[in-house]
Amino acid sequence: MTMAIRPATAADLGTAIELLKEAGLCFEDLSADMLAFVAETNAKFQGVIGRECFADIAFMRSLVISGDARGAGVGHALVTALETACVTDGIGELWLLTFDADLFFAKLGYVIRDRADAPDAIRNTEEFRALCPADAVLMSKFLL
Repeated sequence: MTMAIRPATAADLGTAIELLKEAGLCFEDLSADMLAFVAETNAKFQGVIGRECFADIAFMRSLVISGDARGAGVGHALVTALETACVTDGIGELWLLTFDADLFFAKLGYVIRDRADAPDAIRNTEEFRALCPADAVLMSKFLL
């Protein structure tokens, strides 16, 4: 089975929200315009990743992989696609919040940051301010 990464569409929002709910992740403020890429295998939805852009920085949103696709490289492929798109768009730094994937992101070059170090644009997002608990791990990676 060949995995394909494609740009997300508004039609993917419902499936993305269902996966996020199943994984116990934030979804309340997610909108279709935040979705970036979808991973599929034989037209079966395997995962999704999104972002919010703020000038030359971005906030990774909603990386979630279906249960049967975890450990198969889907997350890595989606993060790589997002990072490539960010570089193409002139985004120099990518930020994220995670509950339990900090080791995964550390392997991809992300470093843990103090919440006080987050740029104002990130701190002012609904996810940062209200949806993710204060004990979520904040991480970032310089892309350019």
